Parts: sequence; structure tokens; C-alpha cells
Amino acid sequence: MPHARMKSPMTSIDDVQLRLAGQDYVCGRALATVIYLALTLNRPLFLEGEAGTGKTEVAKAIAATLGRRLIRLQCYEGLDASSAVYEWNFAAQMVAIRRAEATGEPPPDLFSDDFLIARPLLEAMKPQPGGPPVLLIDEVDRTDAPFEAFLLEALSDFQVTIPETGTVRAPEPPIVILTSNRTREVHDALKRRCLYHWVDYPTHDREMEILAARAPEASAALSREVVAFVQKLRTEDLFKKPGVAETIDWAKCLLALDMINLSPEVIADTLGALLKYQDDIQKLHGSEARRILDEVRAEVG
Repeated sequence: MPHARMKSPMTSIDDVQLRLAGQDYVCGRALATVIYLALTLNRPLFLEGEAGTGKTEVAKAIAATLGRRLIRLQCYEGLDASSAVYEWNFAAQMVAIRRAEATGEPPPDLFSDDFLIARPLLEAMKPQPGGPPVLLIDEVDRTDAPFEAFLLEALSDFQVTIPETGTVRAPEPPIVILTSNRTREVHDALKRRCLYHWVDYPTHDREMEILAARAPEASAALSREVVAFVQKLRTEDLFKKPGVAETIDWAKCLLALDMINLSPEVIADTLGALLKYQDDIQKLHGSEARRILDEVRAEVG
């Protein structure tokens, strides 16, 4: 069911970029536009892209800049509706029953809020201090088709049903952000419910901006070498290309080692911060790392 346009908590696309920059999140115009539209039209936002490109950080930055609570549902294989919505505190119910038996008093209502454990989807439907929360449904591609169908229904009406107590409907819809690393295709019906944006690896200049925001202690010279090396590395035949998160981690590792520039030796020693598969690390040992570094220095020149 479509929802009426509401006043966006951010006033313009430029405002989105400016306020996210205040949270050290460097946001391109296209992404800022779709964020602004999602907030204005009250539509879920579906962010898809390779791991480590900053999709989860979008939700964190939006929650921080709006002063909203961030509620995260981390998806995994086998996740079902009940695990995502609620469960009953069975141990507390048993204690209440035994206490009633011991005292001779009637047992309390075992299906009241006192025994209800709210999981992320139910928690996001409840009123929150400061306004509707940001609901992050992270890595939805790890779930299966039945859970996708349940999400489609829940996000259409912004309500969930607890059989023992009834339906809980959000007084104000949460800000919903779904992410996918595209380990499998998510069903079109769920994507059509959302505004969609592909979060790609950043350009060289954009990654320099990101590194300046997230690792400001790095010198301009070291940042140029780090970014150029990572950009070149993404063109190599690797099992898993490094994302922006790895670029930031690597720069911080180099800073911790008091490095002022790259060398084949320090690259070999710190590849574990940049690459996460042994086959990829093995490819970069020795002459390959030196070759890429020589190409980077020729370009940075």
C-alpha cells in the first residue's frame, strides 16, 4: 500500500550530502538523491553492491545525523519471521508458573508484554524517542524466498502480527534500509517495493575524499599511494577485491607502523588488512606487489 509524501527530515539533496559529511560519510550526488527521495516519499531504500563499499555505513550515518535510533536486523541463512519479530521468554514464563504454584496465587498473563522479547522488526514498529527509527535489514541476500515474502508484506503495511496478542502497527513508519552483497538475486517483488541504488567502488578522487575523512592523520602523499594501489588492485584477477572498508583499515595499519610511503616489504607485511583470501594474498607476494607499486608511482609521479 503506498504511503503519502511526508516532510523529509533533510531539506534537499545538498543537505543530505552536507549532513552525511558531518558523520564522515562521503556521499555522491546519485546516492544523496535516492536517500533524499526515500526520506521524502517514505519508501524503503535498497542498497546493493560488493561487500565493503559502505552500504551499512549509510544507515549508521543517517541514524546519527537525524538523532534516530538504529535498529539492525542482521540476516543469515535460515532466518525466519518469528526470529526477526519476537519470541516469548520461556524461562521467565516457567518461573512465573512455579511461583504461582508455590504461593497459591493465580498465574500472571503469560502472553503479556512482561514476557515478550521484541526482535528488530517488532522493535522498529514501536514509538521511539526522537522519532521513527532507522531499520537496517543487513545482507538480505543471505535469507531465503519465504523470508523475502514476509518482508514484502511487513514493509507494505509497516505492521507485524503476534498470534497471541494481535497486530502491532507502526504509528509512524521507520526509515528502512535494506542491503545486499548480491551473493544471490533478491526477488523483484521486494526490490520493486523499494527505491534502488547500486553502491559501486568509488572513483580515485572519491576514495581520496573518503580516506581524508576516515583517516585524516595520513599524509597526502601516503593517501595517494594507498588509494592508487587499491584502485589498481581492483583491476587484478582476484577472488575478492578490496572494498573501501579495507582501504581505510590498510591506511590505519600503515599509520600504526609509522609508514610514510609504500614499499614491497611493507605491502607484503600488511596484506592481511587489505585482502581476506590466502590465494589473493599469495598472488601479491614478491614481484607482483613490486610491479603494481611501480605502476602506481609512475602514474602518481
